[in-house]
Formats: sequence, structure tokens, C-alpha cells
Amino acid sequence: MKVILKEDVQKLGYKNEVVEVKNGYGRNFLIPQGLASIATESSLKVLEENIKQTQRKQAQVLAEAEALVATLEGVKLTIGTKAGSNGKIFGSVTTIQIAQALKDAGHEVDRRKISITSDIKELGDYSAKISLHRGIEANIDIAVIAE
Repeated sequence: MKVILKEDVQKLGYKNEVVEVKNGYGRNFLIPQGLASIATESSLKVLEENIKQTQRKQAQVLAEAEALVATLEGVKLTIGTKAGSNGKIFGSVTTIQIAQALKDAGHEVDRRKISITSDIKELGDYSAKISLHRGIEANIDIAVIAE
């Protein structure tokens, strides 16, 4: 039986892929769980159109991500925070603060896309990586100073 996967299924295939499975596996597990649908002629045509639209959207998202990477490369953020006399910060600098500093600098980036290489608990210079799309990343420098 041929089915169209609606979600990624481990050891079987990825979303929007047409795969051949045994009848019992398809009818008793994949279809009732909402993981697949039967691959009829009309559903295959709908799948083709969906794939075309998805590719168009992905191309647009990819172009936007590359444009944002071009603007983010070389950005140096300065984040002011309260610190003790020995240079230790009260708390730590988080991705939320980095996202806010980027927003203040004119770059709108979701905080979940920012990853910090090490915990920022002292004053100094650090780097962070922003993953905008699969394989598209920007590195930014962060200077943490005392207020």
C-alpha cells in the first residue's frame, strides 16, 4: 500500500514523502495516528502542488535569512549590566537580553534562534551564534560592561 507521510516517521521516511508500507501497518497505525494518508491519484496531485508552494516559501525564507545574515555579520553589541567589584555579574546575560539589544540595534531576531557559546557570568567579550535557517548562521560579538 502506498501512503503519503504527513509527518516524519522514524525509520520510514520524511514529511510529504510517498512510501510503500504493508497494509496492516498503514491501515492500523499510520492512518489512525494521523501520520499518513492513502496515496490516491488526486492526493498525489495535491501533494505535488503543496510541494511547489512549500519550495516557493522556502526560497523566500532563505533569501530573507541570507539578507539578515549579511546585516548581522560584524555586529558588536554592548550590554550593560550590574556587576560586583570583582567583575562578576549579578545573575547572567541571557538570550532574551541579547535579542532585546539586537532589537534596539534595529535587527529583529527571535531569542530561540540565539545560542551562546558559554555562560555569560562575568564582564568581558563573548560571541553568540544566531541560527536563522538550516545551515545559515551569523556570529555576533557581545561586550558585557558594568553599568
